[in-house]
Amino acid sequence: MAADGFWAGRRVWITGHTGFKGSWLALWLQWLGAEVHGFSAGVTPLYEEADVADGLAGDVRGDVRSRSELRAAVARARPDVVFHLAAQALVRAGFERPVETFTINASGTAKVLEALRDHGTPRAVVVATSDKCYRNDGSGRPFAEDDPLGGDDPYSASKAAQEHVAAAYRGLGLPLATVRAGNVLGGGDTAPGRLVADAMRSAESGEPLQVRAPDAVRPWQHVLCPLEGYLAVAERLVADPAGTEPSWNFGPDADDELPVARLVEALRTRWPGGLPVRAAAPGAAAGEAPVLRLDSSRARHGLGWTPRWTLAQALDATVRWHVRHREGADMRVETLRQIAAFSGDDTVSL
Repeated sequence: MAADGFWAGRRVWITGHTGFKGSWLALWLQWLGAEVHGFSAGVTPLYEEADVADGLAGDVRGDVRSRSELRAAVARARPDVVFHLAAQALVRAGFERPVETFTINASGTAKVLEALRDHGTPRAVVVATSDKCYRNDGSGRPFAEDDPLGGDDPYSASKAAQEHVAAAYRGLGLPLATVRAGNVLGGGDTAPGRLVADAMRSAESGEPLQVRAPDAVRPWQHVLCPLEGYLAVAERLVADPAGTEPSWNFGPDADDELPVARLVEALRTRWPGGLPVRAAAPGAAAGEAPVLRLDSSRARHGLGWTPRWTLAQALDATVRWHVRHREGADMRVETLRQIAAFSGDDTVSL
């Protein structure tokens, strides 16, 4: 979907570039020829195992709650395009550390955008929030971008707040749009409490996977699907900042909005030797919405975006990544190979 040559040599700054989405995005942008700078508080196993740092023009450790660190990073990167991904990204951690969740996700976003306004001249700023930023009325209907924002748990509320912060800075003149993705999966995710990450840990260790909410429905998709949308939004902002919609949903086709139990069964059939599963303790799913769906019509009509991989292809790629990891493969090569296959390189296949 990326315009030919658009990213070649372009200066890009990614906050949270060492996380799950950030690592995949940083590698993809390297593959497209961009000059990628990153700012993040720590590193993840994926970032290290895929050797993401190898192709970066800048790799800074810092905290989005620190205005001085952000100012220095923006001055160094001088970005043309920004992807703000840094976040406290786990629902359950929000219950355990609500103040940290709000200060990183809401206040941290304000400080990132203030640093860009005062010390940078970006042509496009893409702020990643979450599909959980919507006020979930329990109806089960797909949420569209103009639906009310809200949240009954700290993580969801912090993401709704992040949307309001972004809207305010858009009003202050930043060429900015927010992006809201469904539940993403893919190779290298190790975050505790995420279903597929937990499943891959269980598969590799032999310990049973504890399933918290087998009937909960989520919009599952490979991480590269929404990231392709993020790239398209950035390109649109550069071309027409005033005419670009302020927010965009990126979710799968309706057929890939499945209950947790069906996703677990699909993983079980794909993992060599099967996957041990057991039900979690009662109450483990407290605070989780029973149904969450996204209406991605705006992206489909306005950007020509559709999820390039089905859920079946996403699961195949995810299991392959972890099998190759278990075999001791070069995971930078494997991750880039999956990016190339996703992008339509005819010389590469899954």
